[in-house]
Amino acid sequence: MADGRTTLSAYRLMWMLVMFDLPVGTKAERKAAAEFRFQLLDYGFEMAQYSVYMRFCVSQHQAETMSARIASALPEDGKVSILLFTDKQYERILSFCGRSQQPGKEPPPQFHLF
Repeated sequence: MADGRTTLSAYRLMWMLVMFDLPVGTKAERKAAAEFRFQLLDYGFEMAQYSVYMRFCVSQHQAETMSARIASALPEDGKVSILLFTDKQYERILSFCGRSQQPGKEPPPQFHLF
């Protein structure tokens, strides 16, 4: 931009999707699963579905840092997957409730670096 600001590209802005399947057969397992979900919320994630959480990241570096935090908070058992995709790819998500297509979520406002 001519005024010295740099607009971040939707191809560089990242979304982080954390999907998990954790055991909940015992009281200790339920507690560990709940603590993991609360930790994700503390990290700024929002629940997309019960075992699917999403967070916006402004860079690959921030996504890598967040991945390391998640790795340190993992419960002993269960499966956790982390998927990263660009903001541009996020715009193409199709969501349905029953057979009705839902409007897409608004992406966060563009950031300007001065």
